[in-house]
Formats: sequence, structure tokens, C-alpha cells
Amino acid sequence: MQIGYKLATEAFGPKELIRQAVLAEQSGFDFVEISDHYHPWLEVQGHSPFTWSILPAIAAKTERIGLVTGVTCPSVRYHPAIIAQAAATMAILSDGRFTLGVGAGERLNEHVVGLGFPARHIRHERFREALEIIRLLWQGGYHSYEGKHLRLEDARVFDLPDEPPVIAVAASGPESARIAADLGDGLFATEPDGDLVSTWQQLGGSGPAYGEVPVAWAPDEDSAAQSALEENRFALTGWKVMSELPNPVNFEAATSTVTVEQIKEQFACGPDVNRHLEVAQQFVNAGFDRLVTLNAGPDPDGFMDFFATELGKPLRALTPQ
Repeated sequence: MQIGYKLATEAFGPKELIRQAVLAEQSGFDFVEISDHYHPWLEVQGHSPFTWSILPAIAAKTERIGLVTGVTCPSVRYHPAIIAQAAATMAILSDGRFTLGVGAGERLNEHVVGLGFPARHIRHERFREALEIIRLLWQGGYHSYEGKHLRLEDARVFDLPDEPPVIAVAASGPESARIAADLGDGLFATEPDGDLVSTWQQLGGSGPAYGEVPVAWAPDEDSAAQSALEENRFALTGWKVMSELPNPVNFEAATSTVTVEQIKEQFACGPDVNRHLEVAQQFVNAGFDRLVTLNAGPDPDGFMDFFATELGKPLRALTPQ
């Protein structure tokens, strides 16, 4: 079992994210996962720095902690040739500590380049082609690719690591689980869905399975829940909504009726170690072995101390029940 800390680019500026990554290493986390967005989910979050500028700085300021994108869409806002080059460079700069987490994207971030945001089956076709292009370029040498949606012309990534990065593929259903099994080295998910994990495995998928565990630390439950309500209520809309809305104002409208009680049902709020373990246990039971603590509380430093002194050891000890 490995435990990670989520670096929320939607909620913090670039220098603060680097500081949190260094503190996460000092606090004993195994890896940090960083989101790769163009917009925040909600206006109140107020940030969205460029992930691929932050990653090299984290690599330079840390020594052992793993780095994971959670997740990058390599098929709309970025061309896969660019991500193949960026990920290869990150693998070298981090001395092999980098994992490329990828997904089919959300309208929130991908529509900005004016190519539209296609229907789900088209997104999956584009996504599959993108992963094929990345894999092709990591073989070395010059390559071209002629897909239904994406093309590559006589391209070569010159600086390649000795071992290519692990690719963890985000999935939310059988179609994306098949893509993860066919072209990924691991799985990414935001819900404790045991059926999803077992489907991925039955289709031939193997490797690390990353699950984002919703927590909110504060000295008391109510202030933790209020913080999560203000800045992370978008998470309660579910993936079908999260993938389709185009801008923060739409998420504001879609989440206007979310209550503190609903937040407390989904998030582990406050300082109770047992409640945090209860929420995490759902992901362990579902088959995830990489738990990403997504802290929606108001005090990142307080949460890091809570992890280092109280939560980390029992969290690592969780086994499927």
C-alpha cells in the first residue's frame, strides 16, 4: 500500500504547490499527485497554474517522493506527441520517479482550444489513438501515425529515459477500463468502485490502482466540512456531470443545493482518525493499492502533521475486508 497527497492546482498557486510537495515528502507520503487543469472547478478556488512547469521544480526540490499527474488529457488540449516528450523529460529529471496519469478529459479544460469536446465514444477513440502515439514515440526513432482522429508526422523524442514512465489510465466504466487494460500500466479512479477494478483486471489490466480518497482535515468536523463545501462540492456531482460542464460558473450552478450533511457523508471531515480510515477502507476493499488523500480542509500543513503523527501508520496497515 502506498499513500499519496493530492496537489490541487485549482486551489493553490504554483509556489505553494511546490512547497506542499516538499512538505509531503518530509511528512512521509510516498507520492504526490498533481491535477492538470486549465480552469478551476469553482471560481472560489481561484487558481490553475501550468502543471508541466511545476513538476520539474518539485523534482528538483525533492529526493524520493513519486510524482504523478492526476490526470493529463493527451488528446485534445495537448497533442500526444507533446505529452510523450514532456513525460519522457520528467522521467529523466525525476530519476524515474514520474508516473503519467492520463484520461479522456473534461470539457472544463479541453474546450478552451476551440476544437470542441466530442461525444464520449469519440473521446475514447481519440484517447486510445493518443496512447498508441505515446507508446510509439517511446520506442525511439522516427515515427508517423495516421489515425481516425489524430496524426503524427515523422516525429522522434530524442531524450528518452532508460525505462519509460508507468502510464496509469483513468477509467469510470467498461469502455475506459478496456483502454486501461489494453494500453495502460495501471488504473486511476475517483470512486471506490470494485466492479470497475475487477472489470479492468478481467480484461487483462494489471499494475498499481490509484484511488482518490475524499478527506477534509481541520481541528473540528464542522469547519472541515464547511471548507469542503465551499471549495470541493463539485466532487458530489459525479463523473458524468464533471466531464461535461464547460466553466466554473456552470459548476457553481450545478452545486448550489449541495449541503454540509451531504459533504459529511462522502468526505472524512475533521480530526477523527477512525472516520478517515472508514472512508479509505472503501477504496481498499474495492482493490486500490495507491490511496491518494484529497484533502479539502482549510489547513494543508495541519493535515500533513495529522498524517505524519496519527493517520499514516494505520492508513498503510489497511487490508481488504
